[in-house]
Amino acid sequence: MRQIEGGVTAAKGFMAASTEARIKYSGREDLVLLYAESPCTAAGVFTRNQVKAAPVLWDRALIDQERQVRAVVINAGIANACTGKEGEGVCKKTAQETARLLGIDSEEVLIASTGVIGMQIPFDKLKTGLLPMKRMLSPELEAGNRAAKAIMTTDTHEKECAVQFFVDGISCTLGGMAKGSGMIHPDMGTMLSFVTTDAAISRELLQKALSDVVEDTFNMISVDGDTSTNDTLLVLANGASGAKRIEEEGPAYEIFREALFFVCAHLSQMLAGDGEGATALFEVIVKGADTREHARTLAKSVITSSLTKAALFGHDANWGRILCALGYAGVPFDPEQVSLTITSANGTLDIFANGCALDFDDATAALILSAEKVTAICDMHAGSEEACAWGCDLSYDYVKINADYRS
Repeated sequence: MRQIEGGVTAAKGFMAASTEARIKYSGREDLVLLYAESPCTAAGVFTRNQVKAAPVLWDRALIDQERQVRAVVINAGIANACTGKEGEGVCKKTAQETARLLGIDSEEVLIASTGVIGMQIPFDKLKTGLLPMKRMLSPELEAGNRAAKAIMTTDTHEKECAVQFFVDGISCTLGGMAKGSGMIHPDMGTMLSFVTTDAAISRELLQKALSDVVEDTFNMISVDGDTSTNDTLLVLANGASGAKRIEEEGPAYEIFREALFFVCAHLSQMLAGDGEGATALFEVIVKGADTREHARTLAKSVITSSLTKAALFGHDANWGRILCALGYAGVPFDPEQVSLTITSANGTLDIFANGCALDFDDATAALILSAEKVTAICDMHAGSEEACAWGCDLSYDYVKINADYRS
């Protein structure tokens, strides 16, 4: 397996188009159409928030019915959440109009929205935007890149990743794009992600791989502790590579799962590192835990600690905040056994062990903490299980961005 250039159009048989529909934004593209030249097996995972946006309900129903998929329509700026029957109607009309333009069935169309909650999507603008995108559909990498930019809201850059792997000697590609910068928390956040592959795999195994992978990727990131109404992660597989269909667990399935994990993990880290107002990606590795689940819980507790995130922004090696976050995670452990280390491209420093702070130079610690990616390693010395979570620092700009988000 190797990483290659591209995103959702890297795999054979997938096309993308984007346009400025002015649904909320002006002066930028904000509407995307993904199209598969042949029917796709589809899998998805969605927000666990009890308040779910209309597109989430639409997509989940089609995924649960094991429908084949040919297209995905995505808009940025308005979330179509808490919009009642009118919002549900927009989903239905969007699917019908897309199906009419592409000559497919409306139940082959998935929908995703992101942006402000409570606003109604002006369907006339969405409909007007769909027509030119039919003519603009392209399999080129540039089309996929433009799509990744068009789905952004407060993101500062697009997020793409693709890999090449082999199934029984046949080359396959898996690529994806994601957006998300705020309202990001384990169980996903205001996060949309779309993954495409030309591998062939059964619906049951595709869903199993996705559900497994998401636990250690998208569900291990947090920016601000808020789980959104719109979280959607979709994977489409069209089999265009010609590789043998993966029908059972075994070597081919493990290779596919590894490729899916790689792309999802990279997209997850890009989301965490681009948190609203963030200046650094914060990685927390918990090792030596007694169970895998305890390791996950502990790692997520540290990345979600506002005090720890603020200390990172200030380049302050305040180990007490990390230890405190471990302590209220609800996982039993012996504090006297815990050791803490911080590391980055600027160096590595042990800061706590055997129940006490270690002597360290604050200037050296500040240098380590000033890097674009900072890792805190928490060794619990209680077992052999490990987990990794990703977050970011908490800056002044986070409040500025969210104080006037609706405008």
